[in-house]
Amino acid sequence: MPQSFSRRRLLGAAAAAGAATTVGIPAAASASSGHSLHRVPRDQISVQLYTLRDQLGIDLEASLAELAEIGYTRVEYAGFVGRTAQQFRTALDNAGIRATSGHVGIPQPFDTATWQRALQDANVVGNKFIVHPFFGQGANGPIRDAAVYKAFARDLNKAGELARRAGLSFGYHNHQAEFLRQNGTSKTGYDIITGETDPRNVHLEVDLFWAFRGAHDPVDLISRHRGRIKQVHVKDLDVNASFADPGDGLIDFGRIFEHSREAGLIEYIVERDDAGTPPRTPADALVTAERGYDYLAGLKF
Repeated sequence: MPQSFSRRRLLGAAAAAGAATTVGIPAAASASSGHSLHRVPRDQISVQLYTLRDQLGIDLEASLAELAEIGYTRVEYAGFVGRTAQQFRTALDNAGIRATSGHVGIPQPFDTATWQRALQDANVVGNKFIVHPFFGQGANGPIRDAAVYKAFARDLNKAGELARRAGLSFGYHNHQAEFLRQNGTSKTGYDIITGETDPRNVHLEVDLFWAFRGAHDPVDLISRHRGRIKQVHVKDLDVNASFADPGDGLIDFGRIFEHSREAGLIEYIVERDDAGTPPRTPADALVTAERGYDYLAGLKF
């Protein structure tokens, strides 16, 4: 089809430039230290479809087929690209891909009926996880009021309990504003969210890029929230504190993933927020998906 993207055509130049550099523990160093090497299981590598939002709008079916050709067997959606839940599921099935997770914001103010419809759609698509994607910014900038976070945590608990009853695991995805201290105290918004929600109802999807932007080491988050971090967003941080493809920036993912079992990790989700945003093109987003998959599949730690 004229509007579809050929992975072979788009990635020829990138392949010629060489694969992404692994930033985990080198094999020789690991062997000499007596540590066995580990890898990210390929069937746990996913991609957040927000990364490919422009391509999906042009040709959903062809874009999903390209992801399957790269090697992806699972994705995380952020909307159904103008389709119904059933139509979206059909497109996934035709490509041989599962949407194991989806970003769906809980209604604010909380409305049970609206949320239950979102859960029904998630079950049609076949999700295992459903994740609230964004909080922490108000009309006047970052939220600095602990009471607002406490009220939101109560809503997260409600949403999570309903999700659990529907057979889904409900999660919360961070950005950087949650790591600001609230009301001049030592507690951050993230402290409130994690401390005032029931781990049975709310797991954590840690965005590794935004955690670092919020001045928090993901390894410390894992230590603090053992067994609760079921998903991570894998995007890299460049020297200007902007986005980079996984393996091209400053983040030592291998160091983080050494703690995967402690975290409770089930999904490693490639994402790049600015993929397709000028000066980057829609085709660049597919390059990100390819490089991210290859990087994670080849990473040793």
